[in-house]
Amino acid sequence: MDLPSDFNALFPDRISVLDQNLDAGRKPHGRLDAQTQIATVIDELGKASAKAQQLPAPITSASKLQSNRHHLYLLKDGERNGGRGVAVGYLKVGCKKLFLLDQQGAHVETEPLCVLDFYVTESLQRHGYGLELFHFMLEHKKVKAEQMAYDRPSSKFLAFLEKHFDLKHSVPQVNNFVVFDGFFRNRSAVQLRKAQPKRTEGEIKPYSLMEREAVREEQKVLPWPFVRPAAPPPSPPLGISSQFSRSLSVGSSPSRSPPCPAPILRQGLAPRLQLADSCRAKRTSSLNRSQPSFH
Repeated sequence: MDLPSDFNALFPDRISVLDQNLDAGRKPHGRLDAQTQIATVIDELGKASAKAQQLPAPITSASKLQSNRHHLYLLKDGERNGGRGVAVGYLKVGCKKLFLLDQQGAHVETEPLCVLDFYVTESLQRHGYGLELFHFMLEHKKVKAEQMAYDRPSSKFLAFLEKHFDLKHSVPQVNNFVVFDGFFRNRSAVQLRKAQPKRTEGEIKPYSLMEREAVREEQKVLPWPFVRPAAPPPSPPLGISSQFSRSLSVGSSPSRSPPCPAPILRQGLAPRLQLADSCRAKRTSSLNRSQPSFH
């Protein structure tokens, strides 16, 4: 890894807590480009962690730390490298909104503190550095190991949790996070909320199936050559009075003779026939009067 040679000057404390500001706490002595150097350290350690976990890309970088509200705990050994110090490893944590399953299989919505990345340099492993770093984080966050969720922990990390914190029995989940039995204990209703179950479709009755099939048939549309035009609605049947009025309008004269008065008709067909005959007689007489004389 291409890291700064004078690590103690860049990170005054043994364990530095970094956030989106990339500030190591106390201002380093005589380092005007401290933030750039800290970003370089984070990027290089993130690449080493991805390589150790056989990940296609780093999950920890300075840019990702700046764009999220996460905390990165960076541990150094100030006595190595001729007293100038070296980077030992880091632990990154942050809160995540998760949908988990409890011991009964019920969906629970929660936002716990999660371990997102944990790395110790290979040459410095099994020296107690990882346990020191983890204990510091627990005290700083005032949380217990069983109350946290772990994002895709490796087999080494799971063995570490079982050895030092007796975390053996995990609750199966459908995502990449691992939680243990103690996760669901001693949590308030604000921290754990039961997720609303999905509404299941009720039993379909036989008549509703028939109605659905009828709707599907109505929604079917034939292609263009086979489209049948909709038949016009049937005209209502004409009554006797309508038939006579239609015949009068068709055979009427264009003259301005006054229309035939419409007397009040009594019941029966005979008065209506008499009215029609009288109208025809008047129309004929008016036509005869309107014809010009050629004598």
